[in-house]
Amino acid sequence: MSRSLTAMFWLAACLCLSGCNRAEKEVHVESPTPELERTITALRGAYAAFNRGDIEAAVEPLDDQIEWIEPTEFPGGGTYHGRDGAKRYLTQSRAGLAEGTSEPEKFIAAGNRVVVFVHAHVRPKGSGEWLDIDLADVYTIRDGRIVQMQAFANRQEALRWAGAGRVAPAASSK
Repeated sequence: MSRSLTAMFWLAACLCLSGCNRAEKEVHVESPTPELERTITALRGAYAAFNRGDIEAAVEPLDDQIEWIEPTEFPGGGTYHGRDGAKRYLTQSRAGLAEGTSEPEKFIAAGNRVVVFVHAHVRPKGSGEWLDIDLADVYTIRDGRIVQMQAFANRQEALRWAGAGRVAPAASSK
């Protein structure tokens, strides 16, 4: 396997919180409810936990029966069920990394969903090349718990799927 193909394979495998497209367009977004603000706070903690390798803490805000969906074109992509399934995916995604982070850049409230724009800066194992990818994850909230995570390879697609349309600068961010 070529070096760049290997790097792309591990990038896709290592990004638990995935989707890419650096271009962001202006969009109207609603103000987050107190429930969604709590979820955003919990998600910030989950991304931080993932970055330090604490998978148990990363899945703590998830509902026990979460449906975790990664794009099928990614290695390991597919649907995972329950916290154990999410842990399996996250553990496998970190296994391909020599080092790196997935940093949330913006949290966007859209009804009972939160769209997270994530920037990943990673170096796959066996590679000297760093990769920078912009991602989008959409979390669906029910009764204060995260019941679904749907990852997207395109931020605008994630916004459309979540019903956010386009994101305005007034969206909640870091």
